[in-house]
Amino acid sequence: MAELLLELLSEEIPARMQTRAADDLKRLVCDGLKKAGLDFTKAEAFATPRRLALVVDGIPERTPDIREEKRGPQVGAPEQALKGFLGSLGGMSIDDCEQREIKGKTYYFAVVEKAGAATVEVVADILPSAMAALAWPKSMRWADLDLKWVRPVHNLLCLFDGGVVPITFGPLSAGETTVGHRFLAPETITVKNFVDYKTKLGQAKVMLDPAGRRAIISATAKVLAEAEGLTVRDDPGLLDEVTGLVEWPVVLIGGIDDAFMEVPPEVLITSMRSHQKYFSCLDADGNLANRFIVVANTEATDGGVQIVAGNERVLRARLSDAKFFWDQDRKQTLASRAPALADRVFHAKLGSVADKVVRMRSLAANLAAFVPGADAGQAETAAGLAKCDLSTGMVGEFPDLQGVIGRYYALNDGEPAAVADAIAEHYAPQGPNDACPSAPVSVCVALADKIDSLVGFFSIDEKPTGSKDPFALRRAALGVIRLILENDLRLPLAPMFEDSADDLLAFFADRLKVHLKQRGVRHDAIDAVFGLGGEDDLVRLLARVDALSDFLASDEGGDLLIAYRRAANILKIEEKKDGRGYDGEADESLFEQHEETALAAGLATAGTAIAKTLADEDFAGAMKALAGLRAPVDAFFDAVTVNCDDPALRENRLKLLNGIRSALDGVADFSRIEG
Repeated sequence: MAELLLELLSEEIPARMQTRAADDLKRLVCDGLKKAGLDFTKAEAFATPRRLALVVDGIPERTPDIREEKRGPQVGAPEQALKGFLGSLGGMSIDDCEQREIKGKTYYFAVVEKAGAATVEVVADILPSAMAALAWPKSMRWADLDLKWVRPVHNLLCLFDGGVVPITFGPLSAGETTVGHRFLAPETITVKNFVDYKTKLGQAKVMLDPAGRRAIISATAKVLAEAEGLTVRDDPGLLDEVTGLVEWPVVLIGGIDDAFMEVPPEVLITSMRSHQKYFSCLDADGNLANRFIVVANTEATDGGVQIVAGNERVLRARLSDAKFFWDQDRKQTLASRAPALADRVFHAKLGSVADKVVRMRSLAANLAAFVPGADAGQAETAAGLAKCDLSTGMVGEFPDLQGVIGRYYALNDGEPAAVADAIAEHYAPQGPNDACPSAPVSVCVALADKIDSLVGFFSIDEKPTGSKDPFALRRAALGVIRLILENDLRLPLAPMFEDSADDLLAFFADRLKVHLKQRGVRHDAIDAVFGLGGEDDLVRLLARVDALSDFLASDEGGDLLIAYRRAANILKIEEKKDGRGYDGEADESLFEQHEETALAAGLATAGTAIAKTLADEDFAGAMKALAGLRAPVDAFFDAVTVNCDDPALRENRLKLLNGIRSALDGVADFSRIEG
């Protein structure tokens, strides 16, 4: 068994593209090996800023021999058919073929044997195609070559069983050499296999494994922060990005000038994170400290003193810009920026952002009636100010701070804390892991923002299709669902959805299934409750779904579902055959068996109980009433013949079956229950 080692050395690959590229290279090469009939025991891919590497171990030195039988035409077939068959055999004659009889007919058979090929030859065909097939979000083109890749490629290393694989990629021919760290060890390295390759790269200041670089950055940053009584602000995304920026991580700690600490911490964190890729530090109370963590890609003879000083100097310039925007923006009230929103297009068919704000103000004020503790005036004020920070210099420089910086400016203008907090929180929740607002005014404005977008885009037929959702309407719907359910709001959605109510309620049903999937709630139970129609109170709907799910999990529920299907199937057949329905009450005077009388009595009792419990929103009680039907329904089906010879008796018994169907369908559409 042999080992395949491949490395592509290039200019710096963007950090966000490295993991995907390494995985794609591994997949493409491994798929090629499998297609060629080559097994292997292990495959690993690695990425650094300057290189993609792949090692595949346990590959046979030759592909397996192949023996294949091919059936040709019948003996005595036209000459043209024979020529075609022999042509596909690569030079065999008719005398090389056997004759076999199958079902009374005799056919020519040829046994084709192909000897295995040297694996190195197969690999030489697979690798160039795999490298060329790598899909990059953005690629560069060579002026004089038919080649696209993410960055200019400098070197190609490719070994199989210790020998160079004779392949080319663009202007490069494969060899047995690579180079170390661009600055710390740029000398050429000759390698024999993967262990040798990884060892020598480590000696040349290149840490090949991203997981190792990530662990060192995290651990060293923690030690440096703890030495000053601080902690590093958790930021997995930044940690992943920085891991992809360095081949030899050197972690250092620097300081922030006190003059900048009066700027809101979110501004400092965002500036350091987005522009400089620095980690923020927090004090014992969780507040932003005047220290930061920087990860360099080089070592310094002075222990990093000059590196830190240089980064502090750059940071001062960055934070000076942020402080300038902070000081300048506060010279103008947030409310005074509202007219500028008229110049911002929300959507060509839905008007400007100012138009959206007008709709949000009205909607937020109306929603306050359904949010306990919400002040309608504050909700309207907050909705009117929610988008004003889009016209500030700070948001122009740091778009991620919209809403957050608006809160600071609102407080600076003397607005109530509830209004300011609503401005900061009105975009939330933006995902399943995002915190959901719970303050009454915040809930009103967050709902208003999302409902306005949903109603607006559905009204102009800009609905999500397949995997496309350019206006993030699925996320908006999930946000509305979470705001309602997590705050237990009794909010009727249909009036809010206006003319788009039917389409939007169906859309919400699908989103609700996604939201409840992790809770283990049955999606068919959601369908069954939505199938009743007219339900737009999500809290009430979820309570009914939970009660129905519990009922279906019980013995009574399972047996009654079987009985429901039996009754529904009989009715469907007989109603189609007779061309009529069997609504109405059964005639007690026609009952011949006590099971009919017992079922009628059970349906009457259950009907009264179900009506009362549903009116009281006691859905568990409604299910209990349904459970009481199990015994009389089972007895009826065991003892009574529905399709008897007496037409009047048959009709009366079909009405009893309709009573069973109607009783269950009054609680949920049981025809949508699976299993």
